Amino acid sequence: MGLFDKPPVTRGPAIDRRMVLRAGVFGLAAAPAPLLAAQFDTARGFTHNVASGEPGADSVLLWTRFRGDGAPVTLRFEVCEKDDFAKIASGGEVVASPDRDWCAKANATGLAPGTWYYYRFVSPDGVYSPLGRTRTLPVGETASWKMAVFSCSNLRFGWFNAYAHAAQEDGFDCTLHLGDYFYEYDVDNYPNQQQAVAGRTIWPDHEIVALADYRLRYASYRADPDLQRVHQLWPMISGWDDHESANDSWAGGAQNHQPDAEGEWSVRKAAAMRAYREWMPVSDDPWATYEVGNLATLFRLETRLTARAEQFSLSALTSGAANAEAAIASLDAFRSGDYADPAREMLGAAQQAWLADGLRASARSGRPWQVLVQQVLMGNLKAPKGLADNLPADVPDYVRRRVQSGALAGRAELPLNMDAWDGYPAARQRVFEASLAADANLVSLAGDTHNAWAFELDLAGERVGVEFGGQSVTSPGIESSLPQLAPDTMARLSVETNSQLAWMDSSRRGYMAVELTPQAATCEYRFMDTVRQRSTKLAGTHRMVAPAGSRNFAA
Repeated sequence: MGLFDKPPVTRGPAIDRRMVLRAGVFGLAAAPAPLLAAQFDTARGFTHNVASGEPGADSVLLWTRFRGDGAPVTLRFEVCEKDDFAKIASGGEVVASPDRDWCAKANATGLAPGTWYYYRFVSPDGVYSPLGRTRTLPVGETASWKMAVFSCSNLRFGWFNAYAHAAQEDGFDCTLHLGDYFYEYDVDNYPNQQQAVAGRTIWPDHEIVALADYRLRYASYRADPDLQRVHQLWPMISGWDDHESANDSWAGGAQNHQPDAEGEWSVRKAAAMRAYREWMPVSDDPWATYEVGNLATLFRLETRLTARAEQFSLSALTSGAANAEAAIASLDAFRSGDYADPAREMLGAAQQAWLADGLRASARSGRPWQVLVQQVLMGNLKAPKGLADNLPADVPDYVRRRVQSGALAGRAELPLNMDAWDGYPAARQRVFEASLAADANLVSLAGDTHNAWAFELDLAGERVGVEFGGQSVTSPGIESSLPQLAPDTMARLSVETNSQLAWMDSSRRGYMAVELTPQAATCEYRFMDTVRQRSTKLAGTHRMVAPAGSRNFAA
């Protein structure tokens, strides 16, 4: 498809003019010109700035791209607490080679916990990369940890103003990207030529299928200065969703993959995974744990390509029904049959066992928060009751049919989005049962829907935790498919219909600023004024607070 007084923000080293100039990344006043595909093939040296990720208490992964003339190039990397690099804290060598599309990743080790560092790469002829900043995870007493959380960044739908605003504020400890870092479509689809923002160019211009296509799409996205800046300033914890491979992907295929024309899914999936791991500051581990002092454990999940079963199609279940009552009968049979199948997976047995063990260990350690860094909504979401009655007379027929289909599913007590955890109720129940057995305080962070949500999660009435579902960076939300319906009406009907849903916003883009303290988990939804022009102006914010131990939101 909610105040709690905060402790002082822990900021990183100041971003001064020297750092900006060294980085080669300028402010909003210098909007970039459109890039040509040939530039990605002919550019030499450090082509795409620097990035960091996979933070630990004593290590961090560093990334850059250095294109040579053909043979692999050995780069030196240096890490220092001060940007004069007089005293090197960690360093070594790493190779940039054409086999990895000239992307180079190095593990900087032997670092101090909870510490900000500068880093850079050096070429064999003494040329320095842009200067990066990163930090390690804290150990022991931790008063606060603040994260900028992004998802769903379609470059052609607009400017990455959410990234720019986060970089401008500079009040975070790390960033998270929950998926749909880019989109796989050609230049005529999502958006089409009329919807696309001028000057927002992607390469290649056709749908990406092969390894070279995926690499070039990363190159075109990573040429964006605001995205580069976010990577340059903080370590990013990230995981793919579907569009890094193909729309509505699962372990054995995708909605947007046609084997007869695009070859075997396994080949395309392998190419997508390889390019992601080349171009992103991530390890090759499909899932991972990050310990934030005595405050929280972050669990980065993989919900797409490892074990996910194929999504159900509600329209397929009702397409042959003679009338609404026959459709309801079909949906009722489905709900008590295939829909509840315990064999249907999102995580798979290995990841589920790892998560259950991790939740238990984190809760027993006394950490107040167990945070799922994942892709799709866990909250139960049915089509809003009364939505069809509130549609204007001039709504297109296809939209009316879509709304009516959702209403039928709701009458059958089925959810609206079968691509979310709602489509995998047994798998979700396993996660919730593991969380309750561990006595964890669960916080789910999710993207995917392009809209903003706040859910109070429960299992058969027993509180499990809360979910902050983030709005997109640029991708359009419900307002694009139902522009005739006032956003306030959509939000009111949705909250009235869904008992777990505490709040939503259906029409604005931006990002989430999530802060964890021993007392509360707080999400400030930050909404950009526009994505059609380059700007860091906010249209507004909304805050939701979950007091520690409550597993719900403050009144």
